[in-house]
Parts: sequence; structure tokens; C-alpha cells
Amino acid sequence: MTPATAKTKKEVSVPKKAERYTEAVGRRKTSIARVRISHGKGAFVVNDKDLKHYFQLPILESCATSPFSKLKIEDNKFDVSAKVSGGGIHAQAEAVRLGLSRVLAIVNPDFQKRLHYFGFLTRDSRMVERKKYGLRKARRAPQWQKR
Repeated sequence: MTPATAKTKKEVSVPKKAERYTEAVGRRKTSIARVRISHGKGAFVVNDKDLKHYFQLPILESCATSPFSKLKIEDNKFDVSAKVSGGGIHAQAEAVRLGLSRVLAIVNPDFQKRLHYFGFLTRDSRMVERKKYGLRKARRAPQWQKR
């Protein structure tokens, strides 16, 4: 290794960027959410939209923010940014919840035991069963005909 390449390697590694935010991934069915959290004023953004505009139903909004409410963390303490893709809106809300819980467990390891108690750190691994040939759905057979 030459001294010139050693200098470039030092310049390339940027540990300060990791201090700006903490990131984790949450999944549910076919939804994937990449959640970033940083200290801020309480903005919660999902796919460049406000939380209330993206998850329009109150139950989905409360599902996505439930780690904050269960841990009794003030909403204005952290800025949350999430990129979500795939699946339906409910699975996306649960993917954001898992990603947010994982980020909070990284930020403060004391939260991990409480989040695990609430079941927020466990990935729901249930997926849709694939369709088999000769059947109408995964298990639904065509109606039997005598003649």
C-alpha cells in the first residue's frame, strides 16, 4: 500500500456522517421501510410526505408512532424520516414501526428490553402462501364435478 492510497482511504471514511442520524430497516410482508432518526424538532416524514398525509387513517398513524407513545418519548425530541416501498398501506405502517423500534434500540440500549416486551422488535414473518398449479388459490380447489 502506497502512502498516497493511505491518505485517500482516510479521506474517504467519514465517521461524522454516522453521527448525524441512525438508520434501521423494518419489514412486514413485502413492505420494506428504511427509517432514519436524528435529534430535531419532531418532524415525521414518510416518502417525502408528512405522516398524516401518508397514513391517512388514525389507526395507521398510531401504529407507526406507537414506539414513541409506549416509551413515553416526546415527539418533538427526534426527527424521523422513512422511505417505504412495497406491500399495502397497513404492512407499510407496521414496517415503519419495526424500523423505528430498531432505531430507538440502537440510540438508547435501555429501550430494547421495553420494546421487546411490547413485541415491537419481533419481525412478523407471516407471508402470503404461493398459488399452486391445478388450484384456484393457494389451497382453494376447483368445485368437484361428478359428470
